[in-house]
Amino acid sequence: MFKTRLTDLLGIEYPIIGGAMAYLSTAELAAAVSNAGGFGLIAAVTLTRDELKEQIRACRSLTDKPFGVNVALIHRDPEKIDQDMEVVIEEGVRFVETAALSPEPYVKQLKDAGITILHKCATVRHALSAERAGVDAVTLVGYEAAGHTGLDDLPLSIMLPQAADSLKIPGIAAGGIGDGRTFISALALGASGVQLGTRLMASHECPASRTFKDWIVRTQATDTVYVERSLNRAYRVRRNEAAEKVLELEKTGVTMLDLLPYIGGDRLRKVLFEDDVEAGVVPCGPVAGMINSVMSVRDIIERITGQARDIVEQLSSD
Repeated sequence: MFKTRLTDLLGIEYPIIGGAMAYLSTAELAAAVSNAGGFGLIAAVTLTRDELKEQIRACRSLTDKPFGVNVALIHRDPEKIDQDMEVVIEEGVRFVETAALSPEPYVKQLKDAGITILHKCATVRHALSAERAGVDAVTLVGYEAAGHTGLDDLPLSIMLPQAADSLKIPGIAAGGIGDGRTFISALALGASGVQLGTRLMASHECPASRTFKDWIVRTQATDTVYVERSLNRAYRVRRNEAAEKVLELEKTGVTMLDLLPYIGGDRLRKVLFEDDVEAGVVPCGPVAGMINSVMSVRDIIERITGQARDIVEQLSSD
């Protein structure tokens, strides 16, 4: 029922990708998504060369299903990006997701290594540019998503039909996907698949602390806020003391360096792993308001696909 161009491209059962989340999208989480019939991603952005190699090898030991590595092209150190590209090629990774800036400088290098390229961006115009550059699929980040969502503030209900009408390659929906209803609606709007992020934060395989996961479960749909807009960025995060402080600072006119004490990796790790959910800003989508419990990745994906299957059957019978 859920066979799409994306399942054909990636060789997977369900058109569901586990979004790459800094510090959280480890080999264990990626493998769990792949073993449940989806497509797992390892987030390379915070890993050293040796750590990335270890994560790729660990993922291979945990699953024989397809998985990939996400490489953020917005890293402050260009050498880190080159390093990540070298590692995925050396390790024989078959799939790479690039994110943020144009993938064009890396397409030939990856293609020559036989790698299938997915690119994540926040607008249809950037998706079209990525298609022209030669990527194989694009993920569109809607206004509903966690993290960096661009400045157009367009929901997926608008972006996906536009993408379907414009793109020749598969488009993937990222943002607001948390159950079978949102999954099947994205497919109906023209997506070839979806990407889960916030929903996987509240999974058993996510390496975050139980305190953090329970905090996500308690989150209401209205508990997220945008920061960094004064810097011409849009970063959707869970409202907490750190986010409120960032919003106060932005009213005074600040630089990114001024915000680093609240948005840096050290603070994020405190939120994720040290039970201090007020310490730093953390990406979180309003879909958290639909999360009622911490579940295994397999149960999450089976619940999504089962509910979606029921919806299709009900619509067919009506």
